[in-house]
Amino acid sequence: MLSKALLRLGGGAARHPWRVVAAWLIAAALAVLAAIAVGGRTADSMTAPGLDSGRAAELIERAGTGQEGMTAQVVVTPLDDGATFFDHGSARTALTRLQTEVERLPHVLGASDPAGALDAGGDTAVRGGLVSADGRIAVVRVQYPDQSRLSADDLDALVALGDRLRAELPLRIEMGGNLFYAFSGADGGASELIGLLAAATILFLAFGSLVAAALPIGMAVFGLTVGVATMTVLAGVTDVPTFAPVLGSMVGLGVGIDYALFVLARHREYLARGLDPHEAAGRAVATAGRPVIFAGGTVVVSILGLAVANVPFMTVGGLAVSIVVLIMVVASVTLLPAFLGAAGPRLARAGRIGRIGRIGPALRTGKPTRPARRRDPAAGAARAAGWRRWIGHVSRHPVPYAVGAAGLLLTATLPVLGLRVGLPDDGSLPHSRTERRAYDLVAEGFGPGTNGPLVIAADPTGDPGVLDRLVGAVAADPGIASVAPAHIDRATGIATLVVFPTTSPQDKATADTIARLRTDVLPAAIGHGPARAHIGGAAASLSDVGQRTSQRLPALVATVLAMSFLLLMLVFRSILVPLKAVLLNLLSIGAAYGVMVAVFQWGWGGALIGLEATVPIVSFIPMFLFAILFGLSMDYEVFLLSRVREEYLRTGDNGTAIVEGVSRTARIITSAALIMVAVFLSFAVAEDPSTKMFGLGLATAIFIDATVVRMVLVPATMTLLGRTNWWLPKWLDRILPHGPVGTDDPYDPDDSDVRVTQGHPGS
Repeated sequence: MLSKALLRLGGGAARHPWRVVAAWLIAAALAVLAAIAVGGRTADSMTAPGLDSGRAAELIERAGTGQEGMTAQVVVTPLDDGATFFDHGSARTALTRLQTEVERLPHVLGASDPAGALDAGGDTAVRGGLVSADGRIAVVRVQYPDQSRLSADDLDALVALGDRLRAELPLRIEMGGNLFYAFSGADGGASELIGLLAAATILFLAFGSLVAAALPIGMAVFGLTVGVATMTVLAGVTDVPTFAPVLGSMVGLGVGIDYALFVLARHREYLARGLDPHEAAGRAVATAGRPVIFAGGTVVVSILGLAVANVPFMTVGGLAVSIVVLIMVVASVTLLPAFLGAAGPRLARAGRIGRIGRIGPALRTGKPTRPARRRDPAAGAARAAGWRRWIGHVSRHPVPYAVGAAGLLLTATLPVLGLRVGLPDDGSLPHSRTERRAYDLVAEGFGPGTNGPLVIAADPTGDPGVLDRLVGAVAADPGIASVAPAHIDRATGIATLVVFPTTSPQDKATADTIARLRTDVLPAAIGHGPARAHIGGAAASLSDVGQRTSQRLPALVATVLAMSFLLLMLVFRSILVPLKAVLLNLLSIGAAYGVMVAVFQWGWGGALIGLEATVPIVSFIPMFLFAILFGLSMDYEVFLLSRVREEYLRTGDNGTAIVEGVSRTARIITSAALIMVAVFLSFAVAEDPSTKMFGLGLATAIFIDATVVRMVLVPATMTLLGRTNWWLPKWLDRILPHGPVGTDDPYDPDDSDVRVTQGHPGS
């Protein structure tokens, strides 16, 4: 039985705390050493099998042009505002030296020569797009091999060269390109510290004790250290996306402190009853540890469901985040009870959350009976009086509250109708980043589309005239600004065309141009012959991945919804309770999506989180958020509804069960949610727009779920449904397995397991 195993595990950890702490210290040290020895750096590879951009990359690789590899660009302009490259020899000399030194960097296959293009004269097209028409801005395009042969050291070398040459040359030097995108470190460090400080403050206010507040923080830090180090080891085996450590830290801190809060609150209850600290810790793990394992397991399974997208970087990213969550669950039932045992009776002083009423007695028979013994009924009533009044008020007016809250969430969801997925380009970064400054210079000198060129790979086999038709058709498209001269590989005959759109990489018009080229322009130019052509490049790859995730999102949603429904039906022996839970979770997640669209696409309140420009929603974020949020919402769902179920079995009265169940869990749910919201919001102020989206989306959904949904919609809808909340067809009840429900203590005769059997109310 899980409860007995957890009782032994938690009690043993509490009786031998320093052994457990030493084991975790050894585990953390080994993980860190392994990360140093065999770990890798995170890297983004926005590709997926079966996409048109992937087929283009295969042709380019066959041609051996080097264009299938990584690129960077060094953008320069004279420091003297009145100078141009044409009339200042010193500037031209400096440009030549810059190009030469860049070409000498390790792994660089080649670098363009804007100084040589200047000597060719003519307009911008004649200069190969390397020098602007006014001669004020030049670009050194740097070609690297495939990402698999590179590392963050190559980016560091390029950045170091730029830093050195800025001090030696009369040039303003800025840098960008997909080398930065692939190997730039995630910017979550400061956010993690802010999140920890916010969580510590909330815990101290809740418990009124520095020791009590420090224990969840200490556990989370241990778990995060092991989790991130393990993620680094994973990066040495496969490509772990750069967002994974940030998202892992965000979710890991949130769930780790959240789970620790549940166990710690239960532990303080038992201490207040007069139990020995070791026994109290064991019982706390045996009771609160069960929903922790259930909730954590649900989060892990939901995130691993991202594999249905068939996008490798999402699958690996989900695996990396799941590892962190799993480690936090293990820490909650091993390391935390060790801390509790070491703290001893010092945690017995009552704090606000420490005084939360017991989760409540229930009957093994599943039949209503008399209330079990209470420690202090008067004190318990006083503690929950405020929440009881509120829930009672909602239950007396269920229709207006249900309609009003649902209407509010549906209104917040409306912006989702305008959701546009994509990937923010460097133009969305703050001006303090060199990538943003390079982006602006290129857009100023050559047009916004130059920041995201497309690469068309064509195999003209059997149709020698197809290349001329392709060039003419593509150049005539209204979304294309220019087409660079084709490069033809003599050995394979494969041609590559570098094409510059008229719009920026993140602009919807660019995605429309790519789609139009694929569906209309290229097929018309190629005809029905054996020749073929595909569109690649970073902008095309990101557009393809966005379409793939959008197509696969319904499959993920259906899978997670079905899994959640079945799990809740097994736990609560009901059809309507899990159905209602699924629908309400969809409302809260939809509202979070709507807020993200309003902030990031429409710019509403964007300045409050440091957003300098509107951006599309990152293509993979809606799928990640759905998987994570549905897992997290199961935590509160089980915790709250278990208590309502217990009260219903005890009293047989639906109204009383709702008021008592929700009011007695409201304080801990809202406090736990407040900690999660604080942690997630700390990431919403990061520089990277993707990190902002994760932070704001998670914080918004958790806030809505713990307030509007749990404290308004749940009591209102359950009041309207009445006894039918617990309806389950008898034939289904007979075939479903029976198991324990709730977070009660199976080792206390006055706090017994809830086991639902035939004959339960409402069957």
